[in-house]
Amino acid sequence: MAKSKRLIEIMMAVNKKKSFNAKQLASEFGVSTRTIMRDMQELSALGVPFYSEVGPNGGYKMLNERMLPPVAFTEGEALAVFFASHALRHYANLPFEAETDSVLRKFYSYMSEDIRDRIDRMRERFDLVTPMRHTSTPYLSLLLDAAIDQKVVRIEYESKQDKRLRDVQPIGIYASNGFWYCPAYCFHRRDFRLFRCDRVRSVELIERKAVDLTQVHTGNWDSYIEEESPAMELYVELTATGVQRCESELWPAHKMQIHVREDGTGWLGHRIPTSSLPFFGHFFIGLGTDAKVKAPDELIHVMREMLDKLMAQYQ
Repeated sequence: MAKSKRLIEIMMAVNKKKSFNAKQLASEFGVSTRTIMRDMQELSALGVPFYSEVGPNGGYKMLNERMLPPVAFTEGEALAVFFASHALRHYANLPFEAETDSVLRKFYSYMSEDIRDRIDRMRERFDLVTPMRHTSTPYLSLLLDAAIDQKVVRIEYESKQDKRLRDVQPIGIYASNGFWYCPAYCFHRRDFRLFRCDRVRSVELIERKAVDLTQVHTGNWDSYIEEESPAMELYVELTATGVQRCESELWPAHKMQIHVREDGTGWLGHRIPTSSLPFFGHFFIGLGTDAKVKAPDELIHVMREMLDKLMAQYQ
C-alpha cells in the first residue's frame, strides 16, 4: 500500500476509535510498529487531534475534535458550501460561528485565483435577506448540543414579565425572521414551550433525568403541546398580500391551515390557546387591511385594546 493511501486510511481508522496503540494499528495495516509510529508522527504534524500516553497500558487517545479525511469538491460544490455559509452573515450569532468563518477562509484560500475572482463578483449578485436584529444569542451552540445529546439544561430566561430559572430539555434551534428560537420541554410547565434565544441570559448543563424526545424535532414539536382549555377557533380573512405574508411570517405556516382561493385571496383557520392572543393581536394588526379577524371575539377585543393604546399615543 502506498504511504499516502495508508496515511489517509489510518486517519479514517483512528477517527472511529476512542483509544488505540501502535501494535494494534500495525497489525491492522500489516506494517511494523516502527512504521506506524512514524506515520502517527506525520499525522500529528498534519493536525490530527490525538495525544499519546506512556506506561505499560499506554497508547493513543483521540481528542473531542476529530478531523475528516480529505474530500474532493467540484468547483460548483465548493461555491455552494461557500454561499450557504456566506448567506448567514446577517445573523449576529451562529451555532458554529468560529467554525463557519474557518470554513469560508479555507475554501477561499485553497481556491484558484479565477474561482476567487468569481466568488468576489458573485458576492454582489447573491444574498439571502434576513432582518438585522441587534440582539445577542451567545448560547446557540450549547442549546444545540443539549438538543443533540438529549441533555437537560438550566437557563435563566428573561420574558416580558420577569426573569426566572427554568429547567428545559432543548429540542433544537431554528431561525425565523431574524430571530433564533429554541423549542424545548419545560419541566416547570410539564409541556413544550418556545423560547427566544436572545432572551436566554445563561445556560448550565445539569444532572436531571431527560425525557425521551427521540421522535420530537423542530418540524413537529408543536404537535406534542398539550392543548390549553379552552382553545379558541381562529378565523381570519386574508387578501392576496395577506396570504403571502402569513405564509412567510407565520412559522410553521403549513400548520396554520392557510386556505388559498383561485384569485390569491384566502382565509386562515386554526385552534389557538388563550395565551397566544397577544401574539396574534400584534401580528394581525401589523397586516393592516390585508387581514380581517372574524373570530374569536376575545382576539378582536384584545386587538381593539391594542389599537386604543396606539391611538392614545398620538393624541
